[in-house]
Amino acid sequence: MDLVEFQGKQLFGRNGVPVPPVGSVCRTVDEIVAAAEQHLGEGSSAVVVKAQVKTGGRGKAGGVKLATSVEEARAHAESILGLDIKGHVVQVVYVEPASDIEEEYYLSVMHDRVGKGHLVICSREGGVDIEEVNRTNPDAVVKRTLTPHETADGLDPATAREIVTQASFPAEVVDSAADLLVRLFAAYLAEDATLAEINPLIRRPDDTVIALDAKVSLDGNAAFRHDGYAEWKIDGLDADDPLEAEAKAKGIQYVKLDGAVGVLGNGAGLVMATLDVVAQNGGRAANFLDVGGGASADAMAESLDLVLRDPNVHSVFINIFGGITRGEEVAGGIIEATNRLGAFPQKLVVRLDGTNADQGRRMLEEANLDSVVAAATMQEAAATAVRYAAEQA
Repeated sequence: MDLVEFQGKQLFGRNGVPVPPVGSVCRTVDEIVAAAEQHLGEGSSAVVVKAQVKTGGRGKAGGVKLATSVEEARAHAESILGLDIKGHVVQVVYVEPASDIEEEYYLSVMHDRVGKGHLVICSREGGVDIEEVNRTNPDAVVKRTLTPHETADGLDPATAREIVTQASFPAEVVDSAADLLVRLFAAYLAEDATLAEINPLIRRPDDTVIALDAKVSLDGNAAFRHDGYAEWKIDGLDADDPLEAEAKAKGIQYVKLDGAVGVLGNGAGLVMATLDVVAQNGGRAANFLDVGGGASADAMAESLDLVLRDPNVHSVFINIFGGITRGEEVAGGIIEATNRLGAFPQKLVVRLDGTNADQGRRMLEEANLDSVVAAATMQEAAATAVRYAAEQA
């Protein structure tokens, strides 16, 4: 379950992670205007009007704007409410006092399936796409995998200090940043989160740091320990990603992730292994999609159409091992999908093995599709898909 920003800040705040003064949750222009009037009247020089949607890229889409007057807040309210951000229509807006920012950093804790533990990511370059920073300046991103045994009693303060120091945080903020990291890690564990991300983590003029933004994903398998996460289910916040909702209606097993490599396979185990091999090759999967054990050409075409409609997908790794699923059916589905969709910029990297795989590969070769690249092994396919995704970014 994904939380929006104001919910993430509520979760952080109750776990001792420093956040800005509490803002106002609004659903109408009048409510936004009233909130801006209140915060400006309390001494704030400006307020920030922020769309609350379960996706990234709000700022680039025009969903985050600064207002120094009530009139400006009204104009922003009218432009943000109803705005479509990557398929999410803005129905809820958060208005909070603007913060004084000296510098912006990045900090996150997430479940690490590959390392079978917890992954802490820290960078002095915050406020921007961390994947882009990792690609263009990997030395600026510190990654530390921690085992459950190491963190049975939480994150050790000395380890937290080592991480932020390695990330070249200024000496003046190392202590406060390390303390915040310890608290963030504790919140991540206590709330059964799979991701707790702060981007940006800001340095204020007094050299303290606070979470200016919050991105939190909660583990649905732990919902029984938290009353089903009922407190986070609020009208106006879409419960499912639009593509996930469409997939569910069509009976397709699809989960939206936050990477750039679309993943499509047959069988949950194989798809999970595909996510791992993408990560091992330096990429991040954009989704989990299982077409099932007996995928027909129609199912393949519908599934591929769904994956390609995610704007974050820059390449697709199709990983099929034929048992019940036959290679020629898979190839037919790929060919049909490409004909149906027309031209698209993403490359489809196909690894096809098992029943009638030779026939399927021959069909793809004879179709002479510019968008399709064949690979002999999972490792080769993953490396190729990651490379194509980086080139399209």
